Amino acid sequence: MSPSASSAPPRLAVVGVPADRRVGLFQDAMRAAGLPAARTVSWAAVLGGDAAFLPGEIVRVDSPGEDAEVDRLLRGAGDPTRVEGSARWYARFTSAVRDVARAAAMAGAVLLDDPEDIAVMFDKRLCHGVMDAAGVPVPDSPTSGPDAAPVRGWADVRALMADHRMPRVFLKPAHGSSASGVIALETAGPARIRATTSVERDEAGRLFNSLRVRRCTTESEVAGLVDALAPDGLHIERWLPKASQRGRAADLRVVVVAGRATHAVVRTSRSPMTNLHLGGARGDLDQARAAVEAAGGSWGAALAVCERAASCFPDTLCVGVDLLPATGWRRFAVGEVNAFGDLLPRLTGLPGSGAEGLDTYGAQIAAVLARSPHKDGPQKYGPHDGGRREDRREDGREPRRTRTDHPRNDRVIDAS
Repeated sequence: MSPSASSAPPRLAVVGVPADRRVGLFQDAMRAAGLPAARTVSWAAVLGGDAAFLPGEIVRVDSPGEDAEVDRLLRGAGDPTRVEGSARWYARFTSAVRDVARAAAMAGAVLLDDPEDIAVMFDKRLCHGVMDAAGVPVPDSPTSGPDAAPVRGWADVRALMADHRMPRVFLKPAHGSSASGVIALETAGPARIRATTSVERDEAGRLFNSLRVRRCTTESEVAGLVDALAPDGLHIERWLPKASQRGRAADLRVVVVAGRATHAVVRTSRSPMTNLHLGGARGDLDQARAAVEAAGGSWGAALAVCERAASCFPDTLCVGVDLLPATGWRRFAVGEVNAFGDLLPRLTGLPGSGAEGLDTYGAQIAAVLARSPHKDGPQKYGPHDGGRREDRREDGREPRRTRTDHPRNDRVIDAS
């Protein structure tokens, strides 16, 4: 879609790291849409208190990436591969996003990403609790929601696993991303334990992410890792058995733009973590869809689960949903919703999504153009139209539901 010849195109700004490929891919999509380049506002400027926006500008908040200087300002560790400091990173990052929102509001600019939505998505405990309360199928968790007791260390993990009858769990840093600090933990009685993780410790005891997934089989080593991670906050969730593709565990990243699932990729791995930088590989989406249909399920219903998850964040244009297919490809749960889950280079839109031929960034630009504020005045750009669900309010959004609106279930939904 291109802007009308009779009206000026919208002016966009991107808050990001100028040299990061995310910003580059977004600028490529701007050019492909026939639009001038978006003005880039660096995270370094935001964190230095020097960010400014223009009246009528549409502002996209992008990831601070792996820039060493930005990471130092946020985390204080001075090394993006370090695991510790995620609570400090979260506090500074969410404060900075709110600063962006205030500066945009003062200038009369419009945000594509809501600061409070971002704050929830970057706390796995809160994100899980919001989705659970809205009836989105999620893995069972003893740590989700604002009232859950904090996990202080290995003793608490052991107790929660026993109390909730969870012999297999994922331990996740509450504010982590890209599987940073994640531990896939299996127990069998008091003496048998196995943990799969990419976390390593150096001689000084500091934790680092590596590109090598390894296994720990002694309780003392696992306890040491958990005790070191716990001060930054930990989220625990049941490890659901995943479907497989060609002998490898499989899940999906589904991008939802303006309330509609537009892009999807299958991720497969021989380890519990399917992240591509940890040895995961893209799977076959057509094969996954065929497996869902062969099991008597509905591919559209599976995508609708992702759209329901995205509707928990009504004032954010685009999110990435991690969809977990259960063994057999008929039932699904949502693992996480990612504020910056759209980095899927060269992937074009799903058939029937309205984003055919567009990458994830092109789909977002098309959504902006479809409701550009130069037509009707400033407005929100969240996913309040274009979704598949019918139980929406008059303004097009799904209502935020409370826990009492939905009985607790087995945490997966049948896609039929």
